[in-house]
Amino acid sequence: MSIYIKSEKEIQGIRISGRIVAETLEYIKDYLQPETTLTEIENLCAEFIIKHSAIPAFKGYHSFPANVCISVNNEVVHGIPNGRKIKPGDLVKIDVGVLKDGFYADGARTFPIGNIDANLQKLLAVTEKSLYLGIDQARDGNRLGDISSAIQQYVETHGFSVVRELTGHGVGIELHEEPLIPNFGLADQGIILQKGMTLAIEPMVNIGSYEVLTQDNKWTVVTKDGLASAHFEHTILVTDNKPEILTRK
Repeated sequence: MSIYIKSEKEIQGIRISGRIVAETLEYIKDYLQPETTLTEIENLCAEFIIKHSAIPAFKGYHSFPANVCISVNNEVVHGIPNGRKIKPGDLVKIDVGVLKDGFYADGARTFPIGNIDANLQKLLAVTEKSLYLGIDQARDGNRLGDISSAIQQYVETHGFSVVRELTGHGVGIELHEEPLIPNFGLADQGIILQKGMTLAIEPMVNIGSYEVLTQDNKWTVVTKDGLASAHFEHTILVTDNKPEILTRK
């Protein structure tokens, strides 16, 4: 397993890319209105990234056809934007990758469209909270399993399930680097985290079973039971103290 420990110069480059990710996700929320199409949302995100002299990192990655991933309701991740119109009650997951000056950052948020029912509100709150609990474990000297365990325990305590087939990952010099970061596992297991590692931590949480399927387009992952899923992600820097979130505005 080859893990990049970033230099201060590299960290600064990833930090700049991370800021653009955060600003893109903040910018787009005002456009998430009923009747807006997923393609319109994608185009707005791409235009914003390009305006900041950066590149949408997902376009063409392993032949992915879109600038950002947009997944709705039971779509977990890797949704390909199309002419579908969002509507009240939808959960819209937007996953943004940015490449600027050779450095990558990756982040995602789940946006509710209008009013959503109480169980979906709980799903969003639990998923986002689990992300921050996982991030808090990303400290020099801790183990990778400390992140995974913190996420899984919190999610399952609240009656939801973490997707097993998809993981977080290292990020920065490449879009996807080692190590893989499962959202389930045992504390005090796995590699020892080191200062200078940059990680994309991203719990994907289902309201029902953790089982998923990949659609015929070979990209979009959906829940097997057809129930809703939520996704939140930050790129973070491991330090010898509190982790630094690089994709927070």
